[in-house]
Amino acid sequence: MVVHRFKSLHNRVMKKGILVGFGFMGGMHAQIYKRLPEADIVAVVDPDTESALAKLKELDMDAVHFETLTDALKSVEADFVDVCLPTFMHVAAAREAIAAGKAVFCEKPLATDTAEAETLVSEAEAAGITFMVGHCIRFWPEYVALRRLIESGDAGQLLSLTLQRRSARPGYSKDNWLQDPSKSCGAALDLHIHDTDFVLHLLGVPTAVTSTGVNDFGGVSHIFTQYHYDGGPVILAEGGWNYPANWGFLMAFQAVFEKGAMEYDSNASPTTRIVIGEGEPTEATLDKADAGDSELGEGNVSELGGYYFELSHFVDCLENGTKPETSTGRDALASLKTAFAEILSVESGQTQSVES
Repeated sequence: MVVHRFKSLHNRVMKKGILVGFGFMGGMHAQIYKRLPEADIVAVVDPDTESALAKLKELDMDAVHFETLTDALKSVEADFVDVCLPTFMHVAAAREAIAAGKAVFCEKPLATDTAEAETLVSEAEAAGITFMVGHCIRFWPEYVALRRLIESGDAGQLLSLTLQRRSARPGYSKDNWLQDPSKSCGAALDLHIHDTDFVLHLLGVPTAVTSTGVNDFGGVSHIFTQYHYDGGPVILAEGGWNYPANWGFLMAFQAVFEKGAMEYDSNASPTTRIVIGEGEPTEATLDKADAGDSELGEGNVSELGGYYFELSHFVDCLENGTKPETSTGRDALASLKTAFAEILSVESGQTQSVES
């Protein structure tokens, strides 16, 4: 289990980074690096010069802008590259950074093809670099609390877990690439994989998956999956982004144990509720991002909480010369293979085994 640690401001070694892709997620990462004293983004890469320069000014960043990663790697000294590009561009950028000997943080999902993902992970391992993939739910405070409850045994054995992730159809992506299944593989891969990955984080790779879903112009836009574990708990997950434009966003889970239950609802206040035995309902004890900023430090969960913790862990690894404890390339590859098995199950109408 990952333990979030906050270091002293003393004896920190600044790590310099190149942020590739300065759209929605790139901007999110930039905000977090500004809150990590041991990291500094020295360059951003984005072909949209006007937009990138405007965002640099808005975020009060001193980073230099480049239109290509090749130019950035030639022009600045950097320890790591953070890839926040559209999914179909992940592999090329990550491979270029690995070839340059840089540590790599790559947003999820790792790729749109498992063979390419496997090659990428193998290249990262052969290079001996620090390589991490942005499966942020492993670091999200409420989900970390669930994992801790399972491991503590305080509520007994986990009997069942259901997870939901629902959203309006995304309309913010450049050239609407999220709605092109050849580039995003639909909600099943881009949205639902968060819960697929968390299931694997808790229980490992399932023996098989059974999925049904809605298939439309954007690919599998809503999916329902049962994950099969020999002798294990019942696990169900739902993910979809085919809701109306003003629907908003929800992520949630309900876990039932032998002696209790825990639920999470991102739109509730408080977000969590735990009941053990005959006791009264309580809230989960959650990690808070102690970054000296109210956006990160208050409330049950923040907009940046899980993202903050994952990037903090990545930078910790760079400082300490260690490999990530979780969200590794192999972790991401296993989740990718499972998600594609789910998509195949939707398309075939049959249960699919999962490659371990």
